[in-house]
Amino acid sequence: MQTQQWFPVSGVRLAAVQAGVKKPGRRDIVVFELAEGSRTAGVFTLNRFCAAPVRIARDHLGKASPRYLLINTGYANAGTGDEGHRRALATCDLLAQQAGCQAEEVLPFSTGVIGELFTLPPFERGIPQALASLDEHAWGQAAEGIMTTDTRPKVASRRVQLAGTEVTVTGIAKGAGMIKPNMATMLGFVATDAPIAQTLLTQWVKALADVSFNRVTVDGDTSTNDACMLVATGQADMAEITDADHPEAATLYHALEQVFVELAQAIVRDGEGATKFVEIDVSGAASDADARAVAETVAHSPLVKTALFASDPNWGRILAAVGRAPIAALDVDAVDIWLGEVQIVSRGGVAADYTEARGAAVMAQSDISIRIRLGDAPGNATVWTCDFSYDYVKINAEYRT
Repeated sequence: MQTQQWFPVSGVRLAAVQAGVKKPGRRDIVVFELAEGSRTAGVFTLNRFCAAPVRIARDHLGKASPRYLLINTGYANAGTGDEGHRRALATCDLLAQQAGCQAEEVLPFSTGVIGELFTLPPFERGIPQALASLDEHAWGQAAEGIMTTDTRPKVASRRVQLAGTEVTVTGIAKGAGMIKPNMATMLGFVATDAPIAQTLLTQWVKALADVSFNRVTVDGDTSTNDACMLVATGQADMAEITDADHPEAATLYHALEQVFVELAQAIVRDGEGATKFVEIDVSGAASDADARAVAETVAHSPLVKTALFASDPNWGRILAAVGRAPIAALDVDAVDIWLGEVQIVSRGGVAADYTEARGAAVMAQSDISIRIRLGDAPGNATVWTCDFSYDYVKINAEYRT
C-alpha cells in the first residue's frame, strides 16, 4: 500500500514493531499516541467470555481520557482467567512507565488465539521500540500490525471542509474470520482531528458501528475481543461540534460513516477464503428488526454461502432461509427475490421469466446483490457477507498450526 492512499490525523502518532509476541518476523505490537485533550469513545463485544483487555479497556475508558492505545496480535488473552487479567494490566503499566502517563490512560487490545497466555518479555522489548518510532504517517504499518488471518491491511481515509477548515478522518481495521454483528468480530480504530464533544462522540460511535461493522458477517461467530474506537483529537482549528444540530455535524458524520463502511466492507471482502462479496437487502418487513433477522438468516446460511462459492443459482436455498428466519409472521405469497437485476422469485414462486442461465450469470460475478421484498411494510435492513470456500475450512482447520 502507498502512503498517498490515506492522510495523517493531527494529534495521532502510531508505530508497529516486530516484538516476537507469538511468531518472529512480523509486526505484532501497535501503539497509538493520542494528543492531550483527545476524546475517545468505543463499542465492545457482547460475548460474555470477553477478553481481559476488553474488560480493562472498558474500565479505563470510564476512568480517564486515553493517551495511548496498545494492541497485540498472536494471543487474544481471552479465557485466561485472573492471570490473563494481570498480564494485560502489566502491559498497560509497562507502556505507562515508558511514556510517563497513568496506566488508566492506556487502553489495551488483543487479537489471536483464545485460551493461551502471552508472555511479557516481548512487550518489554516492543513497547520502547514502538514509542521511539511513533510517526503520524504510520497508518499502513499499524494496519499490518493488527492483522491475524487477514490477507491485506485495511485503511480508509477522507478529508472534508468544515467551516473553512480541512478536517481528516482516517481509520484501520482487522478481521477476516469469526465475523458476526454484536460487535462484528474485528478491531477498528478511527480518528479525526475535528473537535467533537464527548457526549456526541459516544452517540456517534454506536450509531456508526450499527451502520457498518454491525452489518457484516462472514461465518456467524462473535468473538471475545471485538472493539471499535473513535478518537477526536480536536486539533483542527474550528469550533467544537457539540450536538447533531451543529451546522457542520452532518458533513463530518457522513465522512466518518464513509470510513466506517469502507473498513467494514473491506473485512467482508477479505473474509477467510472469500471469493464473493454479497450485499443482502431486505425491504417490506414489519420492522427493521424483522428485516435484519431475515437478512442475517440468509447471510449465515452455509447452504446459501456454498452455493455462492459454486456460482450455483440454487435459489431454493435463499427461499428456505427466508422461510426459517426468526420473525413472528411471514406472508410467503408476498415474497419477491432478485439476484442482481434478475428476479428469481415472484409472489412466493419462481418468476415467470427466470432462467437458470440468467441466474448463473449473476452468481458468476465477484460482487453480488440479493434483494428480498417481504411485502409492503416499512421495515428494511442491509447486511454484507461473503461465500464459503474450501479455503475457509482449511484456514480455520490449520489456525493454530
